[in-house]
Amino acid sequence: MQTPVLAFDVYGTLVDTQGVVSTLRARLGDEASRFADRWRDKQLEFAFRRGLMGAYADFSQCKREALDLVDQEWGTRFGEEFKQSLMAAYRRLPAFSEVPAALERIRKLGVRCVAFSNGSRQSIELLFDNAGLLAMFDDIVSVEEVRRFKPDAVVYAHLRRRTHSRPDNTWLVSANPFDIIGARYAGLRAAWVQRNPKLPFEPWGDPPDMMAPDMEALADQFEVMLRREGKLQP
Repeated sequence: MQTPVLAFDVYGTLVDTQGVVSTLRARLGDEASRFADRWRDKQLEFAFRRGLMGAYADFSQCKREALDLVDQEWGTRFGEEFKQSLMAAYRRLPAFSEVPAALERIRKLGVRCVAFSNGSRQSIELLFDNAGLLAMFDDIVSVEEVRRFKPDAVVYAHLRRRTHSRPDNTWLVSANPFDIIGARYAGLRAAWVQRNPKLPFEPWGDPPDMMAPDMEALADQFEVMLRREGKLQP
C-alpha cells in the first residue's frame, strides 16, 4: 500500500502573507492591509503571465516587480531601503497559529508531507526556518525545477515524479482556489483550506475533495478519511 503524499502550498496556506502589514503600517496606517492584498495579487498575476509567456523568473523577482508596480500605482514613493525591508518581511512571514500543531498531527498519521511552492527551494527553506516549520517536511518541491508556475499541469506532474506517487494517492493542500483547480485538472486529489469564510470557491473546474476552515480541522478530516480508506498507519 503506497503511503499517501500530502503536498502543502506555502504562501497563504501555511504562512500568513498579511505578515508584511506591520512593516507597511508605519507608512500607510489603516491602508496597510489593502496595499498588502494588492501586492500579493500582482505577484500572482505576474507569475501567471510569465508562465504563459514562457518567461520564467524566480518568484522573488515577481514579488519585487509587483512591489514596484503597486508603489507606482499608489504613489507611495517608497525608497529602496524600505522596499528591501518589505522584501525581507516576506522572508519572515509567520505561520498561521494552528499550523505547527496541525502539521505534527498530520505527520503522525503516517503520511508523507512535502512543501510545494511557486517559491524557490532556498526561499522556502529560509521562510520555514524563520517560521519554525522546516523540520516538519520530508521534502520541498519547487516549481523552479521545471521553470513553470502553478497552476500549469506540468508542475503537478513534476510533483508526482518527485514523490513517486500515483495521482489518486497525492493530495494538494492549499488555500488558493486556482491551485486546487489546477491540481484537480491534473488528476490529483485536493483539500481547500478556506481561511476566509466569505471567499466562495470559484464556480468552474472540479471542486475540492475536502474543505476545512483551517489546518486543525483539516487534520481531523484526514484522520477520518485515512481510517475509512484503511490507510491509517499504526
